[in-house]
Amino acid sequence: MPVFDKILIANRGEIALRVIRAAREMGIKSVAVHSTADVDAMHVRMADESVCIGPPSSTDSYLSVPALVAACEITGAQAIHPGYGFLSENAKFVQVLEDHEIAFIGPTAEHIRIMGDKITAKDTMKKLGVPCVPGSVGGVPDLDAALKVGAEIGYPVIIKATAGGGGKGMKVAQSAEDMETAFRTARAEGKLNFGNDEVYIEKYLTTPRHIEIQVFGDGKGGAVHLGERDCSLQRRHQKVFEEAPGPEIDPKTRAKIGKVCADAIAGINYTGAGTIEFLYENDEFYFIEMNTRLQVEHPVTEAIFGVDLVREQIRVAQGLPMSFTQDDLEVQGHAIEIRINAEKLPNFTPCPGTISQYHAPGGLGVRMDSALYDGYSIPPYYDSLIGKLIVHGRDRPEALARLSRALGELIVDGIDTTVPLFHALLQEPDILAGTYNIHWLERWLDENMD
Repeated sequence: MPVFDKILIANRGEIALRVIRAAREMGIKSVAVHSTADVDAMHVRMADESVCIGPPSSTDSYLSVPALVAACEITGAQAIHPGYGFLSENAKFVQVLEDHEIAFIGPTAEHIRIMGDKITAKDTMKKLGVPCVPGSVGGVPDLDAALKVGAEIGYPVIIKATAGGGGKGMKVAQSAEDMETAFRTARAEGKLNFGNDEVYIEKYLTTPRHIEIQVFGDGKGGAVHLGERDCSLQRRHQKVFEEAPGPEIDPKTRAKIGKVCADAIAGINYTGAGTIEFLYENDEFYFIEMNTRLQVEHPVTEAIFGVDLVREQIRVAQGLPMSFTQDDLEVQGHAIEIRINAEKLPNFTPCPGTISQYHAPGGLGVRMDSALYDGYSIPPYYDSLIGKLIVHGRDRPEALARLSRALGELIVDGIDTTVPLFHALLQEPDILAGTYNIHWLERWLDENMD
């Protein structure tokens, strides 16, 4: 059984800090890696050791597998935690680590490969009894085949890049007349962004919610679910507001779909944290993808169950059993997370710059995950996420009230942020009532952000 004395975090920003904190509580030393642009970053300051792994470009630093392996060898780190993004779902990276006898704090390379290919993932989930969206059987090779699928399942349909993610390589065809443009565009985006132009087609649901189930496996056939998160408020397929439990999911429905998901990952001996994502419409769940990593929005699940998912990832990677069973997991209250980006409204233009003043909100039920500090210069090379504000209350109204209060306390001066968006959303009756779907925010932005 491996025992970790030191782990390396192959990431930056708030998620790197999140892992460092969990490791420190477990008595494990941490190694931060950084590009030359991140030499003054907070995760570098907080880690026990740090290693510069390259220039600002992600390709030459945070995505450089040789540099990360070398950093482990230099520092003696026995394991790597990938955070999210970057190499967190890269099967080749995990295989290289295995070859160098470095533990990966996450699932196996095989499971990442299976779930990283959307077609294989869907086929696998079907076999495991997980409900899926009607669509093509495998990839769609050409326009004629695409038109045939559209006629069989009915319009509208959505064409998706097999290797896609983050909203790239996804196009909607409202009718057969739209198919050619949508099909060719999705293929081109897939080729450009992922080096793979294969696409598949699914029925496009008109008013679904985006519901995801948090699962966790011990790699030995044991697994649990930790309820659901509603992530329906999205802009260009990017989540901005997440809450748990879902406003429309009752305990019986939660237990039923949760068991389906837990049984599915138990059936493949899955290791660590994972998220099974669904579209939910008319009381039916339709699988869309599985993320084989920690999610950005994991804190809302931690809040309502009182668990530390990162700590649990590290435990399981060491061969230890999970510290809780399904019977131990009971929903307590309601939690909401908002993603705060360094972006200028109304166009959401990235807005790097120097923080002249930063003050995090506090008080009961408030958590601010951020790597900001006074005088910090946000580099222009990476994702614009600068913080996650998470609140927890006894129920949804209390959580919403707490979010409004915490937003009023938050100070981020020197740059533009998306904070005004959330002030505005908290005035909307649909948000307060929880009656929104995945198209709601895009429509609201069209009407209110001109």
